[in-house]
Amino acid sequence: MSSDRTRTATSPERDRPWLIRTYAGHSSAQASNALYRQNLAKGQTGLSVAFDLPTQTGYDSDHVLARGEVGKVGVPVSHLGDMETLFEGIPLDKMNTSMTINAPAAWLLALYIAVAEKQGVKRADLQGTTQNDIIKEYLSRGTYIFPPAPSLKLITDVAAFTYREVPKWNPMNVCSYHLQEAGATPEQELAFALATAIAVLDAVRSSGQVPEDEFGQVVGRISFFVNAGIRFVTEICKMRAFCELWDEITQTRYGISDEKFRRFRYGVQVNSLGLTEQQPENNVYRILIEMLSVVLSKNARARAVQLPAWNEALGLPRPWDQQWSLRLQQIMAYETDLLEYEDLFDGNPAIERKVATLKQGALAELAKIDAMGGAIAAVDSGYMKGELVKSNAQRLSDIENDVTRIIGVNAFVETEPSPLTADGIQSIMMVDDMVEHEQIEKLKGWRSGRDQAAIAKSLAGLEAAARENRNIMESSIACAHAGVTTGEWSETLRQVFGEYRAPTGVTSMIVTGEEDNIKKLRSRVAEISEKLGERMKMLVGKPGLDGHSNGAEQIAVKAGDAGIEVLYDGIRWTPDKLVRNAIDEGAHVIGLSILSGSHVALVREVVNGLRAHGAGHIPVVVGGIIPNSDILVLRQMGVSAVYTPKDYQLVRVISEIVDLVDRKLSEYPAPRNVEGAPDAGQTSIY
Repeated sequence: MSSDRTRTATSPERDRPWLIRTYAGHSSAQASNALYRQNLAKGQTGLSVAFDLPTQTGYDSDHVLARGEVGKVGVPVSHLGDMETLFEGIPLDKMNTSMTINAPAAWLLALYIAVAEKQGVKRADLQGTTQNDIIKEYLSRGTYIFPPAPSLKLITDVAAFTYREVPKWNPMNVCSYHLQEAGATPEQELAFALATAIAVLDAVRSSGQVPEDEFGQVVGRISFFVNAGIRFVTEICKMRAFCELWDEITQTRYGISDEKFRRFRYGVQVNSLGLTEQQPENNVYRILIEMLSVVLSKNARARAVQLPAWNEALGLPRPWDQQWSLRLQQIMAYETDLLEYEDLFDGNPAIERKVATLKQGALAELAKIDAMGGAIAAVDSGYMKGELVKSNAQRLSDIENDVTRIIGVNAFVETEPSPLTADGIQSIMMVDDMVEHEQIEKLKGWRSGRDQAAIAKSLAGLEAAARENRNIMESSIACAHAGVTTGEWSETLRQVFGEYRAPTGVTSMIVTGEEDNIKKLRSRVAEISEKLGERMKMLVGKPGLDGHSNGAEQIAVKAGDAGIEVLYDGIRWTPDKLVRNAIDEGAHVIGLSILSGSHVALVREVVNGLRAHGAGHIPVVVGGIIPNSDILVLRQMGVSAVYTPKDYQLVRVISEIVDLVDRKLSEYPAPRNVEGAPDAGQTSIY
């Protein structure tokens, strides 16, 4: 028998597999702990914690902005007790834990360290990663809290603390994943991520917290979290370009001579944006192909991989769906001979040419950002956000106009009914609405049982450290042990640093095409505007804490392209404030974008608020990842139209919204007084 047939997974010729993870967390700390232990028993080798939106944005579960959001897209962690429950029975000195947390990353790391100390685990034995990339939050996910400068200070504090106290910890995961989700080209993904890493390292170096001769240790712990899309060859080349550029930057800009500190260390989740609601079974193939692009090239192989589930365009995956993705990784790592070979692409001329082209484009973009003053300046000016909105608009336009073909969406749409999503089958997980009530009751119990003097003392220490520009990690750990909550920690720093609203990127509308369909739509908008006696206005709103603004931005761009006056002020609004804005600005239609699963609760508040203010005639349309059962609920509330990821033809969507306004105008031709309306003598109900 040949040696090729007898080689085994324990052969010394095989490389170690990457860390195998699933991104998970939902409902409560107790439910998430059970899920983690199940996944570890199935062979998962690391944890990747998903936190709910209140936790990610620094609010306790009973805050007004947390309504409808608790436990929906991750696990709520309001205090040390929640964190202890989350990791109950999981020895932290044996676990490699990744936490997708950004603005309050220092706080969640403090809670994690406090749990470890209660377990008797030394700080130095902890292994894992805090994402802690605030800059990309201003550009894509929207879970920022503080302005850029103090946010950079918090990242610096974590990096300076961990290299001494928790040397196996990655204090920051520079996250280009969400840049691609927001529409970034490969060159933009490379440049924006590297510019972020440069901004952080420059800040750490200039802070004086790290001696020059130890700076290499900080550089060596910076990791990256990237996205792998469906353009297989391009993604392989992008990762090789990342490795080469990072090696060059760390050597030339920072003088790092030790090769191990210059390695590009990254984890990956493959492209959730490319998962389709139509023919969702095809997503399994997409996930596999995208994973191959980050594991095939040994010299650019991911250190950790987490895969989405086939049904994430439909809603929250079930444990079985996550297991399916877990088994995909395990088959690649343990059944194939991939880990027995050197790099398969070294010396390939096509690969080398593409890598060189990507590097050239990325370096040109980096030079432009550097000339602006770096990544922070490029965020504040709105440049980076605007470029992403433009790229995403072009991407969507190419899909809408069949330049880019997606199987089951705009090509080969004929299909047999899928047994995976057949009527009567619960193909996604639904979070019980009682989860929020139960979490709030537990939070009240936690607060009532605390030593209030210890709380006040620890928060005073945190505030003093922040005001005096000292490292806040030790004072945060003291807060964790005292029983401080996530909202109290964040509110203390809000009082010191203030809050921030990032540029939306859609302040100057862009024209995505001159095709016949958009020209006809513009004519239709002009016609309706003439009937209204003013330019048609659409308020695009994101109630609650969902910061995934790509859909809202693209609706705003396309509506503006059609000639509609768009009222869009970004993310994180209470339903009441959106209602007031719609009335005060004289909106003719309201479009709500919600991707966090909190659509029923938040839309109900908006609709009821409109009625309470005598503005129930203003039509409301909703977009998001919304199950069919909830679509019926929304329509029964009075929502005029519901759009999901399958509705990719934005010209059609805007056309239907324009027709809706026209129908409402016909139904109510007489002027009506609306509380708070700017002009009671206007020529229509609006």
